[in-house]
Amino acid sequence: MPATVQRLDIQLSVEVSGWPDEAALESFTSRILEHTAGHLAEKLKQPFPDAPVEISLVFTGDDDIRTVNEAWRGQDKPTNVLSFPAFPLMPGGQPGPMLGDIVLAEETLRREALDLGIAFDDHLTHLLVHGFLHLFGYDHMTDEEAAVMEGLETRILAELGLADPYRE
Repeated sequence: MPATVQRLDIQLSVEVSGWPDEAALESFTSRILEHTAGHLAEKLKQPFPDAPVEISLVFTGDDDIRTVNEAWRGQDKPTNVLSFPAFPLMPGGQPGPMLGDIVLAEETLRREALDLGIAFDDHLTHLLVHGFLHLFGYDHMTDEEAAVMEGLETRILAELGLADPYRE
């Protein structure tokens, strides 16, 4: 893939302890999300505005994400990642100046990584890619949507040197 083009203005907030320090998260998330944006632009011809689009990342814990999950999805339980697009967007559509928010829960990510027998950073990478694709209109509510989104995630993760998270 060609050199990274700055397509994102990443705003980051660390709400609970347990996450890597903010500087490390900024570097890590920038690398992952810029790579994902580059893949979308180059492989799928995803348009981007001339100015970088803003994305907000919130690194929180199970208690906070449980509250958000209940308020927005009616599910009274913690989850690993939630995405909130700023504007409705279909895959391939032009994003506006604000892309949206991704909220991640540290305890759930750590439990899942342990259960899956994978490194925390690898699981975080997968969920950043997953949440980011949701902001671009990708979903997994139907089998057809899931096949498209999971295939895209798998290709992006392979470019980052990670195994297919959906393999049996």
